[in-house]
Amino acid sequence: MNPIDFLRQYRIFGYAIFDFTVAFLGIYLLSPLLSKIFRKIRISIPKINWLFLTLPIGIATHLLVGRMTPLTKNFLDLHDHYFLKVVVIGLFACGMKGIRILPKKKK
Repeated sequence: MNPIDFLRQYRIFGYAIFDFTVAFLGIYLLSPLLSKIFRKIRISIPKINWLFLTLPIGIATHLLVGRMTPLTKNFLDLHDHYFLKVVVIGLFACGMKGIRILPKKKK
């Protein structure tokens, strides 16, 4: 068993704790850079909003690349996992709440 499989065996509600930890830690470390990049295109995204957007961005990314993880499958399941849908949509709403478009700089 390789180390990643060993770390991914610990789960809560069927989801690997390791995957969530890596995703949130990665966004936490990248959020200052991501906020700076978006500020250059006149979009202000507070660093905390990146943490709220971690799961919605992860689901969207997995859909775009065609990788169906258990979280993505459960989110797309029309007949079950309503609590997951509410949580992800709530995180998306909280993440979008503080985003604003910056005015153009006066010359």
